[in-house]
Amino acid sequence: MSAQYWPAPAKINHFLHIIGRRDDGYHLLQTVFQFLDLADELRISVTGDGRIRCERNYAQVPEQTDLVFRAAKALQKISGHSRGAEIHVNKKIPIGGGLGGGSSDAATTLTALNHLWGTGLSTGQLAGIGLTLGADVPVFIHGFAAWAEGVGERLEPVELPENWYLLIYPNRHVATAEVFNAPGLTRNTPAITMRDFLEGNCRNDCEPVVRKACPEVSAALDWLNERAEAKLSGAGASIFSAFEEKDEARGILAELPKKWRGFIARGCNRSPLLASQA
Repeated sequence: MSAQYWPAPAKINHFLHIIGRRDDGYHLLQTVFQFLDLADELRISVTGDGRIRCERNYAQVPEQTDLVFRAAKALQKISGHSRGAEIHVNKKIPIGGGLGGGSSDAATTLTALNHLWGTGLSTGQLAGIGLTLGADVPVFIHGFAAWAEGVGERLEPVELPENWYLLIYPNRHVATAEVFNAPGLTRNTPAITMRDFLEGNCRNDCEPVVRKACPEVSAALDWLNERAEAKLSGAGASIFSAFEEKDEARGILAELPKKWRGFIARGCNRSPLLASQA
């Protein structure tokens, strides 16, 4: 079978509150996810030998622990499918940037192979597999901008302005596990409502920890805050600002110090992955 193209979009967290911690160590969250048209590209073809092969344009993550490989193996095991796959990953989303690239790659792998292998699993079943791989995977499988609670698996679709976003990646990797294990992380923020979010009564609880751990991210936040309202996405290193007009974002991007990477992307309430299946 010839290879088929499948997008794996980035996401941003408009805020991130940590409102508690379960006995198993997982953190209880409130956040709002929105997708971007910035996406990794996966090309997937089915093979008959049962093997999963991954070719990637990055080497920071060993193949056996890469979420793409793990997602394919998990679907293969649960579905009992005997066929294999060749997966080529062209990564465009910065690794460790808080933009959900790894989780999105896993979600796209599950969605694509469920279709290509004809396993017939429902979206809910795929999301259940995805949750075993990472808390952000289910939102990518469902494919709608969402208010999220629990560990990120309780999702309620929301409609948000599909603004233009300037994203800055200061070329520093921030490990999610290290942020969530930091002693100084706030873990008791009171729960809020959607109205609180819309009125701007929210923040990213990970920001103080990330600022302390990574001075370059802190410097980028300060730089962008001088020009627009800057936010940290998730627990990673990427920051962003929203603009109604693309030219506004372009103007600030033109001033960006060369030591940092900048992107302009459009917000999407419906994932490009869903659009590719229409």
